[in-house]
Amino acid sequence: MLATSTRPATHHTVTALKRWSCDDKHLPAVSEIKAIHVYDFDNTLFASPLPNKQLWNSATIGQLGSPDMFLNGGWWHDSSILAATGEGLEKEEARAWQGWWNEQIVELVESSMAQKDALSVLLTGRSESNFSDLVKRIVRSKGLNFDMVCLKPAIGPAGQKFRSTMEFKQELLKDIVYTYKDAEKLNIYEDRVKHTKGFRDFFFQFNEDLMRAQNHSSRQPITTEVIQVPENATQLDPVAEIAAIQKMINAHNIQVKAGSVPPGTPPYQIKKTVFYTGYMIPSDVTEKLTSLVSLQQGGPKDDIRFLANSILITPKPCPRSILEKVGGIGARVRWKVTAISCFENKLWAARVETVPKGTKFYSENPVPTVVLAIRKNGRPADAARIVNWHPVTQEQAIEFDSVVGEKQMLRIEEETANESEYESYFPNKSHRREDQNGRNDNYRPNNGRGGRDKDDRPGGYRGGNRDRVIQPTPGRRAE
Repeated sequence: MLATSTRPATHHTVTALKRWSCDDKHLPAVSEIKAIHVYDFDNTLFASPLPNKQLWNSATIGQLGSPDMFLNGGWWHDSSILAATGEGLEKEEARAWQGWWNEQIVELVESSMAQKDALSVLLTGRSESNFSDLVKRIVRSKGLNFDMVCLKPAIGPAGQKFRSTMEFKQELLKDIVYTYKDAEKLNIYEDRVKHTKGFRDFFFQFNEDLMRAQNHSSRQPITTEVIQVPENATQLDPVAEIAAIQKMINAHNIQVKAGSVPPGTPPYQIKKTVFYTGYMIPSDVTEKLTSLVSLQQGGPKDDIRFLANSILITPKPCPRSILEKVGGIGARVRWKVTAISCFENKLWAARVETVPKGTKFYSENPVPTVVLAIRKNGRPADAARIVNWHPVTQEQAIEFDSVVGEKQMLRIEEETANESEYESYFPNKSHRREDQNGRNDNYRPNNGRGGRDKDDRPGGYRGGNRDRVIQPTPGRRAE
């Protein structure tokens, strides 16, 4: 992938090359350099956070990566996102962003710094105007001193306008290699497969053109090694990530409402999609419950998915009237396993009751049930077909606490005038016409009988959702 020509400029000097760098640092003389070491920043050297796929739906992940959706850019274009890494700029700078580095690459950078005949270059497609100060603060906190720190400028030193990050990087690397014409070896460290291929293709053609003397240059071909670095991606703390995105949206919306933007530019807001409401089971309990699954000896196990993550309340956003009667989001209910069953060797389930037994609860399933595991060809709905339940032993009668919660994902959409919170839960606009109280006028709390509100839909199990809600917890990195 050649984004630019391999031909040299008319003149290549150290003084001209220095204009690419954000550092006002003296560059070594041409005769001193025999090797060039180039390091990518994001997820090669530094574990830059990526949008959390557990928080945002896939469409929003794409929107966040785009430079065009928000007036101030997106995830990779707004410095407040990178500054929110870990516990934020002030705390992290003091401890050199400990835990956020690819330490193997750090060691290589330190070796480059110690190698007298090597030119060390930090190269990133982040914009020079938005990120130069922050990126320099991050690398200096770690004690890393590059000869050149190069970020993508709006206009190159020779007036170039770059259509892509790859075009910028190839143009700069070409200038470096022609300037340091005595360098015999070029190492490039990069995590993105597409960019790795782009560099390899470019320097293959570069060397081929030199050997054919098509570039009219005294420069000899340079041995080039592009090292594919495994991506070292992380996530922000979920609460910090949502706050950073909200801040980005607020800045966008202020400009929209001020009228200083192109006509038709919409304001945005964060909305949530609720897949179901249930009694959520914590992960340590999930492990205990899945131990109740008894597999046939010698039978296939590779296609089994363990669940044990919830007891269904309703397979949708919970209407307020029901939510109030179950105690609201965060309410705790204790349960005990009373029986287990296996249906056609493709679904395992546990029947549960509240502790104490008369505790009121609500579920759209006739019997409160935890789907423990299913095979690839199994369906959680098959739990409704279970007839034979086997009482558990005293050791298997696991008691556990649950928390009323929602399985949800966030999304970014245009603001909608006069939209209620309940209506905002549904990306599909047709669902928004439903009564916001749902079918709950005939709500009757359960007293250990299962039961359900008035419902003319076909009966059947509606629980056993495959993805447990992950509550945001303080933390520096996602495992």
